[in-house]
Amino acid sequence: MDNLDRMFRHLVRTIRSRFPQYLSQPFDVSELHQTILPYRHNRRELALESNEDYEITLTELLSGARDYMIVDDPMRDSLRAELASVNPDPHAFMQFASARVAISPAALRSLSVGPADESAPLVSTAPAAAIPPAAPGRPSRPVAPATTPPAATAPPPRPGAPVQSIPATPRTSNPAVQNVGTRTVVPKTDDRCRSCGELLPVGRPITYCPHCGQNLTTVNCLACGSELELDWKFCPACGKPASPL
Repeated sequence: MDNLDRMFRHLVRTIRSRFPQYLSQPFDVSELHQTILPYRHNRRELALESNEDYEITLTELLSGARDYMIVDDPMRDSLRAELASVNPDPHAFMQFASARVAISPAALRSLSVGPADESAPLVSTAPAAAIPPAAPGRPSRPVAPATTPPAATAPPPRPGAPVQSIPATPRTSNPAVQNVGTRTVVPKTDDRCRSCGELLPVGRPITYCPHCGQNLTTVNCLACGSELELDWKFCPACGKPASPL
């Protein structure tokens, strides 16, 4: 499995769990890049080392490679020509931000996932390995179920020996949880999430949208798509003015 296969499979998983309507409906390229499958939230699952690797792989996906996506002819021809060049531009797909794309039903069927069967696991259709039959005249031996070895117990104390009490281990909170979401915003009345449009809880500091999980403390540059913090005036990647909220 290469980068393109991995991206498509993870895209299907994400759409199944968060955007099930897009299993059968088209969506914008900008929504795919910024909301459905942004690099900053999916880098571990995609196993891509850099944002440039992500953009090149996304360009392959949007070029209609392996018929994973249904795309229009102008975008397909332009992106395929760009990928065939000596130094392809990883931002080439951004000029088609408003173009509509859709997941190929045939590609969904190849993963045993589709609008009519959303509960099916995301697996390939490779046949399972055959189990050889038992030899003629010899009954098959049942396989004993795996057993868990009994937990080790401490030996009983010797008569007359003092009994030592073991202090209870204090319960501590998960340090990983304490470090999540250090930047927050405090929504006001009628404030809505930029991603899903749902109302945000008023008067309490939050980092992520409770409805869709979007990071509310960042925005994306309209020119190059780089992630920006809310109080930045200009994009550090391309120097253009920051995206308006």
